Amino acid sequence: MKFKLKNMEKKLTQEKNKQSNSEKKNDEELNGELKETNGKADDVKSNSLTEPLVTESEEENEILKLEAENKDLKDKFLRKVAEFENYKRRIENEQFNYFKYANESLIKDLLSILDDFERSLNYTNGESNKNNVLEGNKLIFDKFQKILTNYGVKKIEALNKQFDVHFHEALLQVPKDGVPSHTVIEEVEKGYLLKDKVIRHTKVIVSSDSDNEKSEGENEFNDETTNEISNERTKE
Repeated sequence: MKFKLKNMEKKLTQEKNKQSNSEKKNDEELNGELKETNGKADDVKSNSLTEPLVTESEEENEILKLEAENKDLKDKFLRKVAEFENYKRRIENEQFNYFKYANESLIKDLLSILDDFERSLNYTNGESNKNNVLEGNKLIFDKFQKILTNYGVKKIEALNKQFDVHFHEALLQVPKDGVPSHTVIEEVEKGYLLKDKVIRHTKVIVSSDSDNEKSEGENEFNDETTNEISNERTKE
């Protein structure tokens, strides 16, 4: 019996020792984990203290960089505005001078006609030969027509043409035997084109219908002509 009790006590002692050893081991492991956790917490604290300082410095540098870029862009913009204003003033001056002296070439060419007329008048005062005077005036007239033609001025041919409201202006309508109605039978004032634009309508006298149809035809013609001229002038 004594031997059994001793063995039992010995086993209990061994189990207690094992439990205490395991408890010590667990305590050591817990302590190690606590130390590791505390170390990580210290690292986090140190990082949290240093990181804001670095971030603020970077933000300041970025702000300074953006301010410099903004200043540079503002300077470029102001220079472009000044250049554009100078360009606009230069163009306005060029346009003003262009319209101011647009007829310079035409006037210079017409001065030669003025010189010819002056010479013709001086020649007329000293000469009684009318044929020479007429010939000189004809030469001046031809020269003047040539200058106008060079600038795109062209006479509107109206005589014996059918009346056209786009080119003619009817002053009077008279009957004429053997001539179709609404035909130009006389030019009172010549009309002219500048390139493809009518700058002056030809003032004309137009033939009317025969006596039997005169009243009806003349009224119809006058109504149509009046309407067409009114519409044409409105467009212009």
